[in-house]
Amino acid sequence: MLTNAPIAPTIPVTDLQKAKDFYTQKLGLVLEKEMPAGITFKAGNGTKLYIYKRGPSKADHTLASFLVTDVEAAVDELTQKGIVFEQYDFPGLKTNKKGIAVMSDEGEMGAWFKDPDGNILAVGQEI
Repeated sequence: MLTNAPIAPTIPVTDLQKAKDFYTQKLGLVLEKEMPAGITFKAGNGTKLYIYKRGPSKADHTLASFLVTDVEAAVDELTQKGIVFEQYDFPGLKTNKKGIAVMSDEGEMGAWFKDPDGNILAVGQEI
């Protein structure tokens, strides 16, 4: 039933304007629809991201991952825009000085960063 349905993450934020500025100016997403309660952005391949005003998120995990063809280039570009990438050193997940982890067993590379509300986002690449 949902095999071919696009998916659109929904992320809570405390300040819609601050989040709107972050997602458009820092991440380069295109504003699609703005309503008093929330904002929808266009992302790649017809996908969307919706943010809405609410109290702070309690999530301590990745809420959305942007799939890119070159994670190193994405990290470099976002770093130039002021994005700070997280540093992790867990069993099976260790980031390099740029914040990129190679998960060869899973065939992926990834890097994690936070939005102004502390929501964890990622850029990822299949390898």
